[in-house]
Amino acid sequence: MPAQPLVLVLTPVGRDARIAESILANSQIATRTCATLEETLPLLDEAQCLVVAEEALTSADRSGLAAWLENQPAWSDFPIVLLVMRGTEFDKRLAFLDRYLIVLERPFLASSLSNSVRSALRARARQLEVKSYIEQTRVVADRQKLLIRELHHRVKNTLANVRAMMGATARSSGTIEDFMTDFSARLVSLADTHSMLTDDYWQTASLKKLLAGELSHYETRDTPRIALDGPDVALVADIAIPVGMAFHELASNSSKFGSLSLPKGRLDVSWSVGSDGDARIVNLDWRERDGPLVEPPKRRGFGTTLLEKVVTVQCDAKVALNYHREGLHFNMALPLRDTRLVPAYS
Repeated sequence: MPAQPLVLVLTPVGRDARIAESILANSQIATRTCATLEETLPLLDEAQCLVVAEEALTSADRSGLAAWLENQPAWSDFPIVLLVMRGTEFDKRLAFLDRYLIVLERPFLASSLSNSVRSALRARARQLEVKSYIEQTRVVADRQKLLIRELHHRVKNTLANVRAMMGATARSSGTIEDFMTDFSARLVSLADTHSMLTDDYWQTASLKKLLAGELSHYETRDTPRIALDGPDVALVADIAIPVGMAFHELASNSSKFGSLSLPKGRLDVSWSVGSDGDARIVNLDWRERDGPLVEPPKRRGFGTTLLEKVVTVQCDAKVALNYHREGLHFNMALPLRDTRLVPAYS
């Protein structure tokens, strides 16, 4: 349950403090009585209203209270119920309180005090709602700034990746048709990863979804031949994009030359999360079997370069490609980054 609004009572002369406490207690309003203004000042930040007798201020050093009121944020007008003697002139030394005041003449009815304090608490509650709205707006604005910076960064990297893909695809393509087919497939894979990142509030992509998205095209309904096994792992954008591209190249290569090129071929992909000192590491194992006999490639294609250079540099990963005769074996030790793009919801 939310804390009950606290009302400070500073009426050090006579029975005023006990009377004010009793009246407010009967109205279920929590109070704390202070003996001096010096005692009151440190409590103002947690309170929502101050009931104070005029003489408690005129007989004390008011500079601390004046400074505290002057330094309130723009959303705040801290309410003060000032108890004055009936028929007396307002003391001009208290003019600095003017914008915050509810003046109540003594002697007063119990209902007058409780109604004045309730009015002050309602006003303070509205101010706190404004504060909450301002803070939420600031969080949204900060998130938008982060997203714009991330967008600039990602667009720059994406254009660099597209340029590299275009050049590598052109070099490895024998015909225009081959170039269009391979280049289009790589662009679609890149776009799918970007969509996954954009749809997620935290701007992360699921490792399993990246794999499933690339491999679902090659799965068969009657006899499943692709097995994915591992925990839920979220990858931040700077890791997800090159890793997603790497999965695309592995899947495409397997469908052309590896186990997924034959109906009886099988692919097992498993991963686990371990640690290396303070770093969390994903250890991923890609094993192909029951496909054609494997021959090491005679030249380095875009996929090999991507796996051995781009993923290694951009993701700080350790990778190993082993062209076993019975099937390709790829292993990757990928450090995880915990940095999220946007702040958590409060």
